[in-house]
This record gives sequence, structure tokens and C-alpha cells, in this order.
Amino acid sequence: MAQINKINAAELALTDKMIYINRVAKVVKGGKRMSFSALVVTGDGVGHVGVGLGKANEVPVAINKANANARKNLIAVPLAGTTIPHEIELKMGSARILLKPAAPGTGIIAGGSMRVVLESSGVKDILTKSLGTSNKTNVARATVLALSRLKNPAEEIAKRKSAVQQIGEVKTSG
Repeated sequence: MAQINKINAAELALTDKMIYINRVAKVVKGGKRMSFSALVVTGDGVGHVGVGLGKANEVPVAINKANANARKNLIAVPLAGTTIPHEIELKMGSARILLKPAAPGTGIIAGGSMRVVLESSGVKDILTKSLGTSNKTNVARATVLALSRLKNPAEEIAKRKSAVQQIGEVKTSG
């Protein structure tokens, strides 16, 4: 399983984008008790993004909680120019998403919460498809998880070369 690298939000120029606010009503003896949940994406547009969910009895408090949560959960996204380095398909719960690199000038072919996450991360050209649920929270979280699992090709080649060299050293010494 890929480890998600946490980023310090204090040293980045982050912008917050609201995905949606949900009003939730709990029925109690005296009537309905209203509360709100807010889903927010934060990113710097050059390879860092985070998603946060905040719940409170008032909308501004829920948004502030969501912003704080998103800043805690920042990840680094490896970019290949204006797109992603390779194709990835991910299933997280009932959310199944597909991300494909695209040629420069294609734009972000995505909808809903996936588009907001990709814009905040700095991806400019990408083809996407949400194959499972349409739940905004689950699709946004699955998109961030897929972006965190992307591999940088240069680092992977270096790892594989060093692994091959180590195997060669073991065979020659034995």
C-alpha cells in the first residue's frame, strides 16, 4: 500500500474551493434539529491538494472545520508537465474512478467533485470517468487517493536500476 506523504500547509500558498454544503435534519422529540456538513478542497495549483469534511450546526463553522481538515490532509501529486504520468484506476468503497493522461490542450475532462480536486492540484490536461457512485464526498476522496498513488517515472526507474544492481552484486559475490 502506498504511503501518503503529508505536507506542511504553512509554507504553501493554498486556495480553498467549496464542493458542496449538505443540510442534515435529525428528527427529535421537539421537531427537527438542523446541522450542516461542508466538503472543501484546498490546493496550490502546482502539485499539492487536500480534501476536508466539516460538520457543525452553522454553515461558517462547518466550512472552517472543513478547511482545517483539508489542510491537515495535503498530499503531493507527481505531474508530468500539465498531466499525470500514467493511467490509474482505483476503487474505494463504491466509488470507482479512472484517470488517464491527456495531450496538452485537452483540458480537464471531468465532472463534479473530481474536476474541483484536479483543478486545485494543478493538473491541466486529463481524461477521467467516475464509474461507481455519484456521492461527491466519496468521489473526491477517491480522486485524492488515486493522485497520491501515482508514481514518478524517474524515481521508479532509479529504484529498479538499483534493485537490479543489488541482485547482480549478490550473484557475483556468491
